[in-house]
Amino acid sequence: MLSDTLTEGLSVYEIGAKVRSLRLRKKLGLVELGQHTGLSPALLSKIERGKLFPTLPTLLRIALVFGVGLEHFFAAKDDEEPVAVVRKAERRRFPDRPGASPVSYWFESLDFRAVDRKLNAYLAEFEPIEAEEVVPHAHPGVEFVYVLSGTLALVFGAEEQDLDAGDAAYFSSSRPHGYRRAGKERCTAIVISVP
Repeated sequence: MLSDTLTEGLSVYEIGAKVRSLRLRKKLGLVELGQHTGLSPALLSKIERGKLFPTLPTLLRIALVFGVGLEHFFAAKDDEEPVAVVRKAERRRFPDRPGASPVSYWFESLDFRAVDRKLNAYLAEFEPIEAEEVVPHAHPGVEFVYVLSGTLALVFGAEEQDLDAGDAAYFSSSRPHGYRRAGKERCTAIVISVP
């Protein structure tokens, strides 16, 4: 139980409203957000309604889904920087799905410092897995992929398109899709999604 002083101090940041705003901008339901974070929809609902203040590890799980840093929840609008620089050493590497086996790809957020982003940009490194091991995913919006090195197999159901270094693809991300490395050469790409 938090004291009145702590409750009042945390209320100023409107953490729940910021979580809800991020979720609605991505057009995710509470159940979908729960699947991505491993948190229950009931817990997420309490956080959004300001009935419960999340711990920092819980808030970080939510932040990672939306590609924002913890500072997003504690920064006032006046603190927004006109330019958000992300240094290579600051980026963190995550698998395509928490606890995934096999891992289809690893990604690093390239724009996590930007506040109120209109797009999400990632550097992705793809693993060599079999086509039947690709786990398709879908989300509202569009996606753009630019292959930096190697050959990337872009999978849509039974259909597969090979993209070589320098190739790009733009598609509706509401259609189930997935990725895998084709060939033995290291495969990396810039992936941009726009909700």
